[in-house]
Amino acid sequence: MTKLIIILLSAVFINNYVLSRFLGICPFLGVSKKINQAVGMSVAVIFVMLIATAVTWPIQIFLLNPNNLGYLQTIVFILVIASLVQLVEIILKKYIPSLHKSLGVYLPLITTNCAVLGVTILNITEEYTFLEAMVNSLGSGLGFFLAMVMFSGVRSLIEGADVPKAFKGLPITLVAASITSLSFLGFSGVIENLFA
Repeated sequence: MTKLIIILLSAVFINNYVLSRFLGICPFLGVSKKINQAVGMSVAVIFVMLIATAVTWPIQIFLLNPNNLGYLQTIVFILVIASLVQLVEIILKKYIPSLHKSLGVYLPLITTNCAVLGVTILNITEEYTFLEAMVNSLGSGLGFFLAMVMFSGVRSLIEGADVPKAFKGLPITLVAASITSLSFLGFSGVIENLFA
């Protein structure tokens, strides 16, 4: 149980895919302008990460590894993730059309969100059991959610700030993103020491 808690908290705070591994930067910068879009995108990413792990882990362990087809991992995982994103898009379009419309082009971009692919591959690389892989995926999704919501708040403050002309637009967004990511460095070593 302690190992699962460490995996979960590490995925959220220490090994945050956006702020420490720099995966999933496109939606982080593109969909973080409004809090409702950031929340909607994050929930969709959490769902896709969990379902992708639930599907790819058994495929890797019971199909690819026994048949020496590990070299097909990336291709198979991308196909699974793309299919799942299409499923999420269909569900959102039918049941939550306002969120589907607000996410716009960014929803199909979950397919190319390297954070989702990174989680599924890292679960195999770290040799997690199925339960550990699911906990890591949940933590990674929650970490993505935290980063998106936090940065959405930062961006809303930036819009009302008096920013020098040279920094307006993308430059101040990138500066704010780097400062936000630095705030997560303080968690390094804390989680492991809590349970030591």
